[in-house]
Amino acid sequence: MIRTHHPSAFPMTQVRRATLTDIAAIAEIEQESFKDPWDREVLTEALTYYPTTFLVAVADGEIAGFAIGAPEDTGEALYGHICNLAISSRFRRRGIGRLLVSRLEQQFAIDLSTAVQLEVRVSNTAARQFYKKLRYREMIIIDRYYANGEDAILMMKWFRF
Repeated sequence: MIRTHHPSAFPMTQVRRATLTDIAAIAEIEQESFKDPWDREVLTEALTYYPTTFLVAVADGEIAGFAIGAPEDTGEALYGHICNLAISSRFRRRGIGRLLVSRLEQQFAIDLSTAVQLEVRVSNTAARQFYKKLRYREMIIIDRYYANGEDAILMMKWFRF
């Protein structure tokens, strides 16, 4: 569990592993955040498969955001994959997303990943800028990645050991 006091964050933000009792709040944040949100069943399944990399941020006593990561073994390298990241609209722009990504990166490094990857909508310039500030690089465009046919950009960050 990581606790932080960020100058622009709520008095105390705690990052911890998600639990089944968090799924309802996570699903609400998911619904408000995405054009094609994951349903509760998929979120629950993700928690089952990735218990060490499904994280929530708790601020002011409530779930403020979440991140879901997964290990990916290509046969040549082990990568961490940020599958999902969302912050409640009431808690955005306070460092919570950065905190969740940092905690996922720490877990991926512990698991011996050499890099982290993610996909982001081409149209989501705010997310693209957010990840660029965290030293992620845009690598390739994935045609028609999303359900509505929108392209994604694969972004990566390599660890330096």
